[in-house]
Amino acid sequence: MSASLQRILYVEDEVDIRTVAKLALEAVGGFEVEVAASGDEALLRVRDFAPDLLLLDVMMPGMDGPATLRALRAQSQTEFVPAIFMTARALPGEVAALKAEGALGVITKPFDPLALADQLRMFWEARDA
Repeated sequence: MSASLQRILYVEDEVDIRTVAKLALEAVGGFEVEVAASGDEALLRVRDFAPDLLLLDVMMPGMDGPATLRALRAQSQTEFVPAIFMTARALPGEVAALKAEGALGVITKPFDPLALADQLRMFWEARDA
């Protein structure tokens, strides 16, 4: 695992949200971001992009966020890559269930684009604590 957070694979089916988050993470956070519109696309994109972190929307058509994470965990190159979920439904029970899936944390939508990179870094740095 790399020591610093630089490369993020972001999976989000809503194009507007995907565009805003990618721009915010690149412009504000200085990250390299690869986006995918679905779990299936994420599985294809991850082959040529070695992410340090997975950022996954929870509710997506087809493969949802938790199913996408399980599929990525089944691949050797992303088996141990930390993951964070983004969801509009952040009830305590749902957050606990997402953390039980192996997520470092959960970010609630709507998110603050200017704070998103810092939120990811906070979860990233807390993972070793």
